[in-house]
This record gives sequence, structure tokens and C-alpha cells, in this order.
Amino acid sequence: MELSKNILLVDDHLVVRKGIELILINNIKDVNVYNSQNYDEALQIIKTVSIDLVLLDININGSEDIKIMNEIKAIQSNTKILIFSSHEESQYGLRYIQNGADGYLNKFCNEDKILDAVNEILEKGTYYSNETKDKLSLKGNKKKSNNPIDSLSNREFEISRLLISGYGNLEISNKLGIQMSTVSTYKNRVFEKLNINNIVSLSDLFKESDL
Repeated sequence: MELSKNILLVDDHLVVRKGIELILINNIKDVNVYNSQNYDEALQIIKTVSIDLVLLDININGSEDIKIMNEIKAIQSNTKILIFSSHEESQYGLRYIQNGADGYLNKFCNEDKILDAVNEILEKGTYYSNETKDKLSLKGNKKKSNNPIDSLSNREFEISRLLISGYGNLEISNKLGIQMSTVSTYKNRVFEKLNINNIVSLSDLFKESDL
């Protein structure tokens, strides 16, 4: 007898959760779907229910918390995490995987892609695009990356991209829901890590890295 699968959807948009839930229930046999609109609710569910897969929006209410993946794994080490995000995989996918995710799926994909990703990660434990597989292979063959951008944390990376896109400190503060002083701290930290002192140099580094 095949055991049912428990999947937890974590997203701050009700329409998104209900849409994905409908797709899963209509296409996957013996599946139980749980819903959470924030990280706290998600952790409470994981503490009480054995979850096979978390379909996780890493950006909840404008705030990104990379640590949530480690917190999930600390409660249930066998739970798989599939990031479900609007960020471009080429820019963020590998970074999330290196921080505990078992796969990455872009929110703008179609229904078939969602089902392929969910089924593959439930069966094989991971879901990687060919591009991500190639990057993982390259990372595995290098003890240390030669790309200075890889030294940035996810928040530093996010703020860097906003800076080179023309956002000022106040705009970044409002967009990310953090203090202007925090933006300045991250900006200074990025400049120090990359050994640069202006946005033009930052932009050049990202262009060289194809990001």
C-alpha cells in the first residue's frame, strides 16, 4: 500500500496557495496539502505533522529569510524543500540550494512544470534544472570560487542588484522593509568584501559575472 504524501505550501498569497493546492490534489494520488501564510505558521505545522515536501516562497511579505530552511531541516531533517520564487533561477537558484533547498522552481512556470518538479523531488530527493546541475558540478570541482560575487550573502546580493538597478538607499529601505542605516551597513559591507568603492565598479563586477 502506497503511503500518502504530505506537502506544505508556504506563501503569503492565498490565491497562489489555493491554486497550487488544486493542481496537486487533482494530479497527485494520495496527497495531503497543508497551507501556511508565513514562516511561524509553517514551523508550527512542521512541529506537529510529518511533512514530505515544503513548497516554499522564500520571500514572505517582502522579507527574505534564508535561515528558515535550516530551521525546517532542524525539526524534520528528511523534509525536502522546493523553493517557489519569482526570482530568476540563474541569479538566485544556486544560492538557495547551497543554503539548504533541495530544488528551485520559478513562480511563472506552467502547471506541467510544477507537477514535474514536485514528483521528481518526492521520488529522487532533488529537482535541479540543467543550468543548476552545471553550476553545482563546477562548484564541486572547485575548492574555492574565483568569483568575488559568491562571497556575498543573499541579502548583500539582493541589495547589490538593487543598487546597480538605480535604487537609492531610501528606495531600498522602503522596498525591503528595513532601516536606511541597515541598507548603508550592507552597502559598506559589500564594498569592503569586493574591494570597491562605488556603484559603477559594483555594476562592472556583476556584468563580468553574467549576473
